[in-house]
Amino acid sequence: MDAAERRPTMKSADGKFSGRRKVKPRLLAVVTDACTGCAGAPVCQIYCPVDECMLLVPAADAVPYQRIWVDPLTCVGCKKCVSRGPEGSFLDGCPWDAIVMVPTPAWEAEHGKLSY
Repeated sequence: MDAAERRPTMKSADGKFSGRRKVKPRLLAVVTDACTGCAGAPVCQIYCPVDECMLLVPAADAVPYQRIWVDPLTCVGCKKCVSRGPEGSFLDGCPWDAIVMVPTPAWEAEHGKLSY
């Protein structure tokens, strides 16, 4: 990739990265049906270092709750949104264990190739 094709790294006023990532991550965050959107104040959005990666969307099957949707083109696979780390250790992410990290090739096999 030459310099003309590279996207500049930008940060928002609150220090979060914005825009599409530059390289495909090994893992992507996937939200399960256990997500309740933390009653409208999802903690995963707070921990995520990428602006507008985790979006709160309506969930018809979980009324009155909403659910988080992860944008696969902005997720960097950092695992800051998950609550379980190596060997079952607890991290600061989702309090409901509603986010799992899946290998990017497995996600692409189910949903199609990500565009870059």
